[in-house]
Amino acid sequence: MKPTYQNVLVTGAAGFIGFHLCNRLLQDGCRVVGIDNLNDYYDVELKKARLGLLTSRPNFAFFKTDIADGEALNALFRQTAFDVVVNLAAQAGVRYSLQNPMAYVQANLVGFTNILESCRHNRVGHLVFASSSSVYGANTNMPFSTHHNVDHPVSLYAASKKSNELMAHAYSHLFKLPCTGLRFFTVYGPWGRPDMALFLFTKAILEGKPIQVFNHGKMKRDFTYIDDIIEGVVRVMAKKSQPNPDWSGDHPDPGTSYAPYKIYNIGNNQPVELIRFIDALETALGRSAQKEFLDIQPGDVPATYADVTDLILDVGFKPATPIEEGIRRFVEWYQEYYKK
Repeated sequence: MKPTYQNVLVTGAAGFIGFHLCNRLLQDGCRVVGIDNLNDYYDVELKKARLGLLTSRPNFAFFKTDIADGEALNALFRQTAFDVVVNLAAQAGVRYSLQNPMAYVQANLVGFTNILESCRHNRVGHLVFASSSSVYGANTNMPFSTHHNVDHPVSLYAASKKSNELMAHAYSHLFKLPCTGLRFFTVYGPWGRPDMALFLFTKAILEGKPIQVFNHGKMKRDFTYIDDIIEGVVRVMAKKSQPNPDWSGDHPDPGTSYAPYKIYNIGNNQPVELIRFIDALETALGRSAQKEFLDIQPGDVPATYADVTDLILDVGFKPATPIEEGIRRFVEWYQEYYKK
């Protein structure tokens, strides 16, 4: 089915999710503008390789731009009328936020404010933005629901993502800007991020090096395959957020609003223990891992588990790729890309 939107801006286009989203939108016949600052948080060559595939396609334009640069962003918005903006640009990583907090302030707070301002002043029809499962922080009531209160983040990264949700709501309220936030749950798959466990484990196992298994392998994650994430994003893009007529300030629902604002979880809805994740990787690689069992890291949460009821009800989609299948596809890509 042809999308209702034609001109789309994707920030963080050279990133893992951004690359896959741009690819899908181009397949769907959209005109896509991608921006990225190509920072060196992880391998820039991998980002350039993703971009190389995108820039060879018609209907794709790339600009090396930092969302923290408000003037450059405004100039871009004045050039093109965007139907939908998808903000995926961010300083990622929980553990890195303990080392370099200002990177998160610049990208996730200053940068996101610039996105909101540009959308407001250029009459963008719908802003879809990446949040994170990390916002659930100290919550232990599972599965995590967007209708739960999330006021106890355990990392600055999580706090910055919760801040994005609050900032977007303010703009929805003040300027009637339709905003939809997506809480992603541990995304993995081909072209993934080298700082994520699957990438690190695969590299170490192939090199015969030990892997660090935090929380003694008992960590549970709602690992979500990249194609499922993208399907969810594309469907949400087509469903502009609407005010909830039943919203009440006496019993405020955090996931909806009287303003055109909505939050969704996109997760596999099937948490997997880290040790099973490693077993699936060992099977896919045909090798055993040397495991170094360690305590949980500061800023990490012991488990994530997404309630995706709203996603199913509103856009008719539920992520379902089994972990064994997703890991097998990642390993195939990794061995082809790195010639291992």
